[in-house]
Amino acid sequence: MRVLLIDDSTTMRKIQRRALNTLGIEDIDEAPNGKEGVDKLQAESYSYNLVMLDMNMPEMGGLEVLKAVRADPNSNNIPIVMCTSVADKEQVMEAIKSGASNYVVKPFTPEDLQKKVSKYLS
Repeated sequence: MRVLLIDDSTTMRKIQRRALNTLGIEDIDEAPNGKEGVDKLQAESYSYNLVMLDMNMPEMGGLEVLKAVRADPNSNNIPIVMCTSVADKEQVMEAIKSGASNYVVKPFTPEDLQKKVSKYLS
């Protein structure tokens, strides 16, 4: 299973990586902003099985990334779990409406994250 972590926080990517490692997921790539995340998805021929995506980032925000990924037929079936401190109901609903597969609000525990992504493990 290949996972792409898109988050501008190095610390948050480390937390996510550790939580995924406990699930046996070792093939993990990272991008520090939305633009690099989209570039990495395209460069890797959309071969990721899961994307963990922050909402607020420089270069390209998470909602922009989500909409771009969902608009591309090569990537519109990749599960995307939003991991963000944004807990506003309207923004959550917009992310879900735009194609987010699931949503985790920061701060979260590794167990919270594991519960959200375990259904996407193959």
